[in-house]
Amino acid sequence: MGPTQALAQWTAGLRYDDLAREVVEQACHIIADTLGCCLAAFAEDREKCRVATGVAKLYADPRGATVIRGRGLRARPAFAALANGILANAADNDDTHKRALLHTGSVVVPAVLAMAQAHRRSGADAIAALVAGYEVAVRVGMAVMPTHYRFWHSTATNGTFGAAAAAAYALGLDAGGVQRALGLAGTQAAGLNTFFESGDMTKSIHPGKAACNGILSAELARLGATSPPAILEHPKGYLAAFSTDPDPAALVRGLGTQWEILQNGFKYFPSILASHSPIQATLRIVQKHPVDARDIVAITNETYNTVKSHFSNKTVGSVMAARVSVPYCIAIAAVDRELTQRQFTPQRYTDPLVQQVLAKTEVVADEKLNKLYPDKFPARVTIRLKDGTALQETVLFPKGDPQDPLSAAELEAKFRDNAAACLTSAEADALLDAIYALPKAGSVSRLARLLAGAPASKRMLPAKAAGRSTKGRARLARRTKAARKRGLK
Repeated sequence: MGPTQALAQWTAGLRYDDLAREVVEQACHIIADTLGCCLAAFAEDREKCRVATGVAKLYADPRGATVIRGRGLRARPAFAALANGILANAADNDDTHKRALLHTGSVVVPAVLAMAQAHRRSGADAIAALVAGYEVAVRVGMAVMPTHYRFWHSTATNGTFGAAAAAAYALGLDAGGVQRALGLAGTQAAGLNTFFESGDMTKSIHPGKAACNGILSAELARLGATSPPAILEHPKGYLAAFSTDPDPAALVRGLGTQWEILQNGFKYFPSILASHSPIQATLRIVQKHPVDARDIVAITNETYNTVKSHFSNKTVGSVMAARVSVPYCIAIAAVDRELTQRQFTPQRYTDPLVQQVLAKTEVVADEKLNKLYPDKFPARVTIRLKDGTALQETVLFPKGDPQDPLSAAELEAKFRDNAAACLTSAEADALLDAIYALPKAGSVSRLARLLAGAPASKRMLPAKAAGRSTKGRARLARRTKAARKRGLK
């Protein structure tokens, strides 16, 4: 049996009862984190929100799936997923599987919620579909990385397979149907890394389009459309075309026993993951020492090769360009002594002092550190001052990595900070409750209803204000604990 067929049979045969408690809980964390990122878009990138809602309106369907904060707008499932996938990545705060270098949640969560709502699947079915999508997407990603990343955006390309598997599961396709969906996904997978210099919208359109293409693949397969049965391993198939050094064994290694979803990382900073270790190293330096940014002569980030080749652009002319520029993230962290959403505004990236420090910041590929990647995301940052002082810190695992994970409390705090763009503290509590109750819910309708409201422009809350009181935290903890007790087996 080839790997494409093996993935298809495993996906079709997966059942919610096969999932360990920690896998189910992780799936709920991923839904919460992804939806929080969607809500943050309305504060951090309203232009992308306008585009996302606008494209969904072109395919409006009152019987379709909810577009998040779309004033009751519903669209055909593929296009609701397109819109919501754009929102999920808009603030660049979405989750990452480091070996696949894939923002899996931004693709799979929109696809799953759209299909589960449109086809009236239970919450447990939605969880199982999400897990299937995760396991397929990241295995395809691991099979083609790291050379795949020379040109291709892993979220767009490898994510398409995950969305197809999840959507096929939600449609109840048999193994043959899933295999056809994967074949159709492979011939649609696309998305170039050109955005790293321009910081344009394609980075955020990619996860939405991958979700859309995955759903289309599953729907075509249900209609009986045929496709290459060995799309992944064929000599002219996906692995051969999209990688110079593919690893076919990664497609099925540990399938069903080694849950890659548990290796998912959640972002601590709203920027490209490659910037997180150097950000932490920089913050350690400036928080330990009284560094005046005007005294900085040079900053060097010694790290792995991909950072130098992909993320070292220093011409920052947009918010997204700033988010994907490791030198900018280091420079702004050195100047502001923090790294939050506030550091990604035109006022900050055009600031003269920030630009001066950015010009002095360099990325250097280090042979020894490169050998640690992708098990580790190493960064050794050195700040040199006018008086000759050299201050250095090294970080191997960024905060949020499975080796240094965010706690449940930190994940919830991140969700609430993101959700504050649109929701009151009580509304955020209700949404968390609905997410963690999904495994026992008869449908995803309550969750969809809570996501459907209009952007709360007249009652916008400061990102740090909502739910930050002691009473608010205690209430959140009680409600979340109760939801988990009801929902998780």
